[in-house]
Amino acid sequence: MRLDIVTCQPELLTSPFAVSIVKRAQEKGLAEIHVHDLRRFAINKHGQIDDYVFGGGAGMVLRVEPIAACFDELLAQRTYDAVIYMTPDGETLRQPLVNRLSLASNLLILCGHYKGVDERIRKAYITHEISVGDYVLSGGELGAAILVDAVVRLLPGVLGNEESALSDSFQDNLLAPPVYTRPAEWRGEKVPDILLSGNTPLVETWRHEQAVERTRQRRPDLLE
Repeated sequence: MRLDIVTCQPELLTSPFAVSIVKRAQEKGLAEIHVHDLRRFAINKHGQIDDYVFGGGAGMVLRVEPIAACFDELLAQRTYDAVIYMTPDGETLRQPLVNRLSLASNLLILCGHYKGVDERIRKAYITHEISVGDYVLSGGELGAAILVDAVVRLLPGVLGNEESALSDSFQDNLLAPPVYTRPAEWRGEKVPDILLSGNTPLVETWRHEQAVERTRQRRPDLLE
């Protein structure tokens, strides 16, 4: 999979893609991530990419010309399965959407900033608008990092055990059950006997029951 990310603050994306699972995915050649600095397409020598809001009001808006120039350059090189804009008013990112995006070959992601991007960009290029939650960040970079991490870990061969992703929270619309490791007893609290029994069918039944109960307690909306 190839992921192209357009941002006016590329430095924010250096660390998230240089460690852990996303780093290993790139080293294995399973994911190719390219970050494009929007200021390379600035409208003047001062690096301007934004302007005031028509109609008045606080904040600045990313101009159409730099984004369009960047997009046109990228779109001339390949076809994208989705052109995504990270924005608070987009569709909330949930696991089914992540699953669908993980099947793509090429994704193009635009990070908003300031008060957002000129609406004409959204109409002309964007196919998916995604939010990582009901709150506002300083820009779309951290949201893009979350999206990339969620998608890349699902690519075949990225995780050491691919079944691990299938047992994550939300894959079956349930939260994950509690998990334990060594030691079997710590400060007087023991690991549930069923997990030490070696009886795989009973363990799986217990895990499912625990997942349902935890979901009922913490996220009953998922059971609806």
